[in-house]
Amino acid sequence: MGDPIKIAEKKSNFKEKAMEILPEGGNLDLCFTCGTCTSGCPASGLDDMDPRKFLRMVLLGMDEEIEKSDWIWMCTMCQRCVSACPMKIDIPRMVYYARTLVPREERPRGIVLSCDHHIRTKGGAMGVPNEDFIFVVEDVLEETQENQPKFKDMLAPIDKMGSEMVLNQNSREPVTEPEEMVPLWKILHTVGADWTYPSEFWGGENYCMFAADNDAWREIVQGQVDKVESLGAKYFVNTECGHSYYAIWEGINKFKIPHKFEFKHIVELYADWIREGKLTPNSDWNKELGVKFTCQDPCQATRKTMGDRFAQELRFVIRECVGKENFVEMYPNSINNYCCGGGGGTLQAPYTEQRLAYGKKKFDQIDETGADYCITPCHNCHAQVHEISEHFEGKYHTVHLWTIICLAMGMLDESERIYLGPDLLKVGLEGE
Repeated sequence: MGDPIKIAEKKSNFKEKAMEILPEGGNLDLCFTCGTCTSGCPASGLDDMDPRKFLRMVLLGMDEEIEKSDWIWMCTMCQRCVSACPMKIDIPRMVYYARTLVPREERPRGIVLSCDHHIRTKGGAMGVPNEDFIFVVEDVLEETQENQPKFKDMLAPIDKMGSEMVLNQNSREPVTEPEEMVPLWKILHTVGADWTYPSEFWGGENYCMFAADNDAWREIVQGQVDKVESLGAKYFVNTECGHSYYAIWEGINKFKIPHKFEFKHIVELYADWIREGKLTPNSDWNKELGVKFTCQDPCQATRKTMGDRFAQELRFVIRECVGKENFVEMYPNSINNYCCGGGGGTLQAPYTEQRLAYGKKKFDQIDETGADYCITPCHNCHAQVHEISEHFEGKYHTVHLWTIICLAMGMLDESERIYLGPDLLKVGLEGE
């Protein structure tokens, strides 16, 4: 009888590192291979990969194959697989670690450039000089004051010392659609908010996080924190963008950045102001029209940070604006909602075909509600949900929450309706 066969165990540095970074040692052998993670993941099947297959590759020590897989840039790390997993194995954390193993020069160029622009300008991810941001804010404000007499006294201050709150702004608005800033300003003006923009690190987004560049991620969050602290604000308020909320929230915790302010999401404030009577949307405009609305729950602000509390506040605000009877839920929803596919840096990555395929599950969700509008209080969600509607020839329109609030208060100007359909283009305008 010959010697027993010896099977050499393949050494896996990836698996060892994963066991270190996952909570409580992250025992990957707890995986049942039940497939729950895969069945609920819109990225399943892209690049012939899915969460379960990715995890099995980790367990089998297939480090080289993992590092070469483009799928790690298609996965949005939305954490729905963690939420669904009976053993709570954190696959997205391993996807993030896999991204760190790719040489920086080989990571998706769009994501890396957005990161570098932010670091270089100390402004936002689109690389706009801070003086240009200030010019746009002042120019749009002046135009609004001149053309809309009701708001001739409205302000959009920058670096106002001692303001109660400092707000960030996604770069996309001042750069490509500055009229989208105005509804937010109107809301702040109406409630009498004491607020300011910072002149540096005003961009809320953080593509360095998506690029898996921890040092740069920290540099941006530290810059944001330092600027808010220098202005003496009580609150740092994140506007309608999900990943910027997560990037700051997680960054402060991950890098243990000391701060004195309280970090809030603007949707929380919308809800508070309505309850306090400072913001008074009225849904009567929609009683006869019966326009139907649904909403996208941003993964970053719901499942990854605030949970169902955010989802409930979001729905409270929407129902006050459009009427309870005109709000239609997607299924599943809230913390169980599907990611739209716009997160994780995918909008800046070169895998457009895969991103749109990822979004088909979200498109079907929205389409099945029969809603006329999908409200998306997140920039990446807004861009993706809008694009999949066009790509799959959907009938719904995509809007920010601030647009619907201003519409429900009769203060949405004709110039601020670029995302509304023909049915709402004239609603609430004087003389109509």
